[in-house]
Amino acid sequence: MMAVLFTIIVFLLFVYFFMNGYPDFGRRPSKQKRESFQNSFQFKHDHFVNETPTVMDTSLSTTLSIAKDFIKGNPMGRPDQPLKMVKLKVQDGLEKNTRITWFGHSALMLEMDGKRILLDPMFGQAPSPFPMFGGKRYSKILPFTIEDLPFIDAVFFSHDHYDHLDYRSIKKLKEKAGRFFVPLGVGSHLESWGVESGRISEHDWWDEIEWEGLHLVCTPARHFSGRSLMDRNTTLWCSWVIKGKQSKIFFSGDSGYGPHFKNIGDRYGPFDAAMMECGQYDDRWSEIHMMPEETVQAFIDVKGDLLIPIHWSAFTLALHDWTDPIERVTKEAGKRNVPVAAPQIGEAVIIGTENYPQRVWWK
Repeated sequence: MMAVLFTIIVFLLFVYFFMNGYPDFGRRPSKQKRESFQNSFQFKHDHFVNETPTVMDTSLSTTLSIAKDFIKGNPMGRPDQPLKMVKLKVQDGLEKNTRITWFGHSALMLEMDGKRILLDPMFGQAPSPFPMFGGKRYSKILPFTIEDLPFIDAVFFSHDHYDHLDYRSIKKLKEKAGRFFVPLGVGSHLESWGVESGRISEHDWWDEIEWEGLHLVCTPARHFSGRSLMDRNTTLWCSWVIKGKQSKIFFSGDSGYGPHFKNIGDRYGPFDAAMMECGQYDDRWSEIHMMPEETVQAFIDVKGDLLIPIHWSAFTLALHDWTDPIERVTKEAGKRNVPVAAPQIGEAVIIGTENYPQRVWWK
């Protein structure tokens, strides 16, 4: 009996220290930080909440049905061959026009007003704390190496999920980037990975920041957060408004559809371009990942001029065909006369020109 009890205690201690010491999990916000979160309208009962009531069905029946479907899989859930890419061309001088380069999923480079900015730069091979077991990136590689990137003026994150915030990417990027802009609590992960606190700016929804000639706004999203079994919703999630002299950009992050899009559009629109989530959806979690048709409506709500669909074409995190997001969103956009740019991975969209990427490269 004592031997069994001893074994259980040792196992529980192993789990505790593993969950608190494995670097990929990051680190929960400190007690002092959590106390400061009390000033946020989104922070209730020691956790962040959505503005719109959001149900995440974790019942046994739903969990089992999801597990069954993932085990069964979808033969069209990922491409048969690695995706072709456009090699990233790093220029010595930045162009006058705003330039947006997509790297698959939600990772982008924004070149604006002489600044280079990365948005949700998940450059790893799998969105998992254990990359050897996670679903691998469709393109296998990226059209660049992090080592070859020029200096990055700022990095923006929308939330702390593995398909957006990647430990190994940060370890390589932290010496190549100046500032890190994140929603409340996410800075604790970065600090645990060696990013100095003085280079991190944490923000609540509707915070407005003036930074080196750019006007930044941390805006709402409808989602959740967490990197382990013990930190659900202990950090905030968000979208971002980035306004420069020549253009104004919206980045949706991850979000279910909701009234926050119209609120953002009314306060800060119109936008020259809006990068909007359109993939990894399912009826069973539609309140945290909007459907492609809702993506088009959300784009209209924020008063966008050009839609750039994101959150697809890198990883399989849902059960739909891998091309379903772009096909559904472009079909709905066509019905509603919404202009869409559909770049290949590594291909740039230059704002202010009339020749946006239109080729149906995914077929």
